[in-house]
Amino acid sequence: MMRQYDLIERVRAYNPNTNEALLNRAYVYAMKAHGDQRRASGDPYFSHPIEVAAILTDLKLDDATIAAALLHDTIEDTAATRAEIDQLFGKDIGALVEGLTKLKKLDLVTKEAKQAENLRKLLLAIVDDVRVLLVKLADRLHNMRTIAYMPLASRRRTAEETLEIYAPLAGRMGMQELREELDDLAFRELYPEAYQVVSARLDALAAQNAHLITEIEQQLTKKLADRGITATVSGRRKRSYSVWRKMERKGVGFEQLSDIFGFRVIVKTTADCYQALGIVHTTWPMVPARFKDYISTPKANDYRSIHTTVIGPRNQRVELQIRSIEMHQIAEFGIAAHALYKDGVGTPTELLSRESSAYAWLRRTIEALAEASNPEEFLEHTKLELFHDQVFCFTPKGKLIALPRKATPIDFAYAVHTDVGNTAVGCKINGKIAPLTSELMNGDEVEILTSKAQLSPPSAWEAIVTTGKARASIRRATRVAVREQYAGLGRRIVERLFQRAKIAYSDDKLTGALPRLARASLEDVMAAVGRSELKASDVARAMYPDYKEERAAANAARPKAESGSGWFGLRKFKSLKFKVPDATGPAIPIRGINGDLPVSFAPEGGAVPGDRIVGILSPGEGITIYPIQSPLLAEFEDKPERWLDVRWDSEDTVPRRYPARITVQSANEPGSLAQIAQVIAEHDGNIDNIAMTRRAPDFTDVTIDLEVYDLKHLNDILAQLRVKPMVAKAERVNG
Repeated sequence: MMRQYDLIERVRAYNPNTNEALLNRAYVYAMKAHGDQRRASGDPYFSHPIEVAAILTDLKLDDATIAAALLHDTIEDTAATRAEIDQLFGKDIGALVEGLTKLKKLDLVTKEAKQAENLRKLLLAIVDDVRVLLVKLADRLHNMRTIAYMPLASRRRTAEETLEIYAPLAGRMGMQELREELDDLAFRELYPEAYQVVSARLDALAAQNAHLITEIEQQLTKKLADRGITATVSGRRKRSYSVWRKMERKGVGFEQLSDIFGFRVIVKTTADCYQALGIVHTTWPMVPARFKDYISTPKANDYRSIHTTVIGPRNQRVELQIRSIEMHQIAEFGIAAHALYKDGVGTPTELLSRESSAYAWLRRTIEALAEASNPEEFLEHTKLELFHDQVFCFTPKGKLIALPRKATPIDFAYAVHTDVGNTAVGCKINGKIAPLTSELMNGDEVEILTSKAQLSPPSAWEAIVTTGKARASIRRATRVAVREQYAGLGRRIVERLFQRAKIAYSDDKLTGALPRLARASLEDVMAAVGRSELKASDVARAMYPDYKEERAAANAARPKAESGSGWFGLRKFKSLKFKVPDATGPAIPIRGINGDLPVSFAPEGGAVPGDRIVGILSPGEGITIYPIQSPLLAEFEDKPERWLDVRWDSEDTVPRRYPARITVQSANEPGSLAQIAQVIAEHDGNIDNIAMTRRAPDFTDVTIDLEVYDLKHLNDILAQLRVKPMVAKAERVNG
């Protein structure tokens, strides 16, 4: 166990002005508080906070963070209180310790809803003071180093939590060394056989190439020195988890990997980086498509370096990372490399918000809390953001946008602004029109084309996008659009009822009746009516307690008709009003497939302008439009409250298509289907779906779902099909 003096010396090595008295008090207080407590290994419990503090000294953190590390388990596991910590060490350290106490209670590997809620709490605690994350990561690292002493079930849960959450979070914060060790320790616990096999192969390869590594280090150092560049060159092999993941991702064997060993070239300045790159490339041939410049375009976690691969001595591929000393510090320690322990203006969190792009990512992730409608969406968003590698694209004005690999222009649009994404209708990639589903590549310049006519994005985009932000924004916009549709439908239903009942409707009067309807707003009422969760007659009664539903009264007074009477056996047809296409009055106007109401059409045959139609209200689905000749209406004959008076919108000047189904009996000969499709295409019909059934050796029944403008358009297509010699019969299906 590290002694008090040793810890002070480790801090003083990077911070000569350290507050020794503070660290001594924290050391002694924590040691006394934990007393005789023991860890699962049998070691004194106090050895754990000491090791956590030692890990943080490697990151060169400030005195308050080191003290908080020493004290981080005192409130949770001893008799110490927040008030006592505040009194002895100050409110800053007290807040850090309490934040860590709350995090200790979180279980991040559990049912998704609970896991997501706990991840919210973790990130919210971090954003208040990022040092909470640094201590938590050090705490997790020491626990993973000693995981062998934990119960088996706890070991697996802890390792999964580390691999899924803490290691990627460390990587996102730029703390690469810590991330790699967490990954490796979790990999060893979760996949012990794979870990042993990969590690053994790496050990054998390292022993085999020991002389080669030394030779490359010496050659590189000498060549750079000959050109006046002082550099530190060090070779290192990749860790087991990194190698295994690459084998899994690329589906290749160990022997096919060419970049198991890498070399870091650490120079003094940025200019030296590019000069060193020139020397390397003029000495050895580079491997095409293996060059990346993260100095000019840093990663989102602030990582900067030049990556290149060359064919080095003995025709071996050599992967190089060239960076300055400052870049190396950030690459190794991430946000911890920023001036947390230096004198500066503002708190460490305020300093980071000015200096660190990684911290800016954390802020954006917290903002996603507001976008997600439920915990699972937030968890999905955060995991997407944690695990994806990145591509860098530019706006036409030169602004850099970092996105995950396989991102689309839709993701790009939402990264620019939510409103840009919601109104995106097209894009240009490097000046050329391209589909919104294109995969973006590094260096692409992307221009998003927008239209105010698009009020919300297509819901199908959710399956296309890659980023959590885009997915959450599309879901949110879709929810809002659907709610507006239901609210619009509900308002029309309510206004129609009031118009027929000859009673006055006003929003002000309905606002006064909201408590009786148990709704918070007018929109809530209208959306509930549109979804059939609330009857329009209930709204009328809430506003006018004496209101009686005329339709119900009329039905009650009228004697029952005999079974089978009326159209299609609809015994209550007299209570229905059928509107012809040019009718006016209280009926609800219906537009086409992409109209502004939650409307669908008869599933077995659709409906088109020119048909007489009726609407059936389906709870949670909106209106389904049926032609009055549809036999399916018989299913609703005893549910008059679901019938709506509807008409085609004769004022709609925009050409719209409507669904219809036809069946064609054709000769079973080559080219017959092509001729049928040609007729439909020549008459501007759109085939939505097609099915073929063999009825006899010489004839085939073809069922076609069409989109047409109106009944005349449909009849024209049927007439042209009937004159074709290979068509025996063509008729419409009434569904």
